[in-house]
Amino acid sequence: MAYTSSLNLPKHLLLPSPRRTRHRPSSFVPTAAAKVNGDAPERPAPNGKARINGQGKKGVNGHADRIHLSVSTGGGGQDGSGLRVAFQGAPGAYSEFAAKTALPGCDTVPCRAFADALAAVERGGADRAILPVESTMEGTALRNYDLLLRHGLVVVQEINLFVHYCLLAMPGVRAAEVRRVISHPMALAHCGRALARLGVDREPVEDTAGAVEMLRSKRMLDTAAIASPRAADLYGLQVLAHGLQDESWNVTRFLLLSRPPSPVAVALGVDADAKTSMVVAHRGGSMVVVLKVLSAFSSRNINLTKLEVINNEGAGSGPGERPPVVILDTSARGAPTLRAFPHVLYVDCEGAAHDPRVREAIQEMERFAVFVRVLGCYAADSTVYDLQ
Repeated sequence: MAYTSSLNLPKHLLLPSPRRTRHRPSSFVPTAAAKVNGDAPERPAPNGKARINGQGKKGVNGHADRIHLSVSTGGGGQDGSGLRVAFQGAPGAYSEFAAKTALPGCDTVPCRAFADALAAVERGGADRAILPVESTMEGTALRNYDLLLRHGLVVVQEINLFVHYCLLAMPGVRAAEVRRVISHPMALAHCGRALARLGVDREPVEDTAGAVEMLRSKRMLDTAAIASPRAADLYGLQVLAHGLQDESWNVTRFLLLSRPPSPVAVALGVDADAKTSMVVAHRGGSMVVVLKVLSAFSSRNINLTKLEVINNEGAGSGPGERPPVVILDTSARGAPTLRAFPHVLYVDCEGAAHDPRVREAIQEMERFAVFVRVLGCYAADSTVYDLQ
């Protein structure tokens, strides 16, 4: 049986850093859209900043406005110009917007599946791949960590994106004429209560932008799609409703991956605001191992920003059983080897991997764990960015 901890987004991950540049709101401002929760339509704030759920300087649940990203990219220009970023989905997908927020000058490469995005980087067809790995609504149900572990790419950047769902339709279509809604299965699940109030049928498709693309190409007049407000602008659709998500605070964390060696880790100083991600595999005695991992970091005054425990005892064939976690051992002599482990911990800690304290903590874990692999070292970015 598998169990995991819930997504760890402490308070400091929900507030913008004062060191970032100011937010650049989208030029697209829908004017005729209503919120399904009965609130007034969203309009720009007087100061030019975007509103979220009808609020001005304060965002969802009183959190401050999301702002635009500006960080070192490790290749390409300062804004990522010259870099190609592979993402899963069609143009207009949330993953593409996350890539463009992280690296505004990058060129995006759409891929059919997440595995195709990773493969594009491995074969040189792209410089980065972007994966959604966890969300405040689904935890790590996205399971892209499992995919990440099977490949030898390294994490070079993170970005937290506020996911704002809208109901989009062909121009001229009224909400009362909609009989069916299409979108990614997770988007449909996130908007379950709103869709139930609308009394429409639901049809899952591969991704949110793909739903919009289908809606536009087939000129479906009795169907609406759930996607982002920017997708509406990109495909020339109208927004029938804003804020469809059942939970107002809906944040997804994305990781950007590169071929090793990491182009950004070497530029991070020991005192830099950095984060290191790793996976720790062990044979059993989960609580004992968890306590040892906590001790390795706490004894050195290192904070953890994520700790997830995976216990997959079964073979994956029985009801409720999940197969062991498969990890690519990049330290093996000769060609990298895939290894299976039933007990795994995902760990994110503050500090660079070459920080002596972090390095000592990793060395301590290597003495009692079966296997430890550092997934990446990158600049910590606690800001939550908004598409609005």
